[in-house]
Amino acid sequence: MKVALCFLISYDHKLKKEKLWIDWIEKNKKLINVYFHYKDKSKIESEWILNHCLPEDCIVETSYYHVVGAYVALLKYAINHDVYNKWFIFLTDSCVPIIQPVKFRDLFYEYSNYSILRWKQAWWDINHHKRANLRYFPARFQLGHDPWFILNRYDVQYILNYFYTNPRECNLICSGGLANESIFAIILRQSNRLETKVINKSITATNWSKMSSATSPYVFKTGDIAELKFITNFLEKNTFTMFLRKVDSKFPDDILYEFINRPYEQNYGDYFHIDIMLVFMILCVLFCSYVVYIIVF
Repeated sequence: MKVALCFLISYDHKLKKEKLWIDWIEKNKKLINVYFHYKDKSKIESEWILNHCLPEDCIVETSYYHVVGAYVALLKYAINHDVYNKWFIFLTDSCVPIIQPVKFRDLFYEYSNYSILRWKQAWWDINHHKRANLRYFPARFQLGHDPWFILNRYDVQYILNYFYTNPRECNLICSGGLANESIFAIILRQSNRLETKVINKSITATNWSKMSSATSPYVFKTGDIAELKFITNFLEKNTFTMFLRKVDSKFPDDILYEFINRPYEQNYGDYFHIDIMLVFMILCVLFCSYVVYIIVF
């Protein structure tokens, strides 16, 4: 099983913390594939990013309000690029990891059959705001969700098939704008998996209480006491938090490395249980073989 890290980059086409990402991925390099969707390949200076870019014929036009096409392009490519990709994680240039590599691996092994997506009923006036055109849908489909989340392979297959078989409905949602914060929950509710196979938690620590603009969350820049308190409290309250957003390039690297290198008590329970079962099965086989030997000879 593998994880597909699916980045959407634009503007300066750089990751705010590329070295941190490379170092973090190195700890699980056999487990992780990396993919980048971009707007203008000529602006990419990093060799590492260039080595993980989607082919140019897979790139679609995007804007701030219309970005679902990039999500779909990443899913289409990543699901076929490696049949072992089991988790598909959406990220931006301003996301950084704040989870220990070992803990990330443990979460993946334990919850690889689940998608992780924080969702709820739309929190805006659907009759006044056109986003995702939710006013044209029944109340149970008037949903909103985090724009950065995890999908498992089964859900990716269902979503891609849904886009293929329901183009008019998908186009209606996308034409409303900001559809990347609604359409995936809507489709997963159609599959009857939203309440059973989707963990309703946020994977990204984001501070929306102190917004940097009318549409963007707070930008972590200094690593001061207030920022560290927010990050620490968020991690303590949210088991599935793996990344931090938005992070400025000036944010102190040493603080981020402290987060990903902090002590973690690995849960060996599942592995121990598997080992005990394996030993039990081997003993059963040996016992049966012994019984057959006694009977025959």
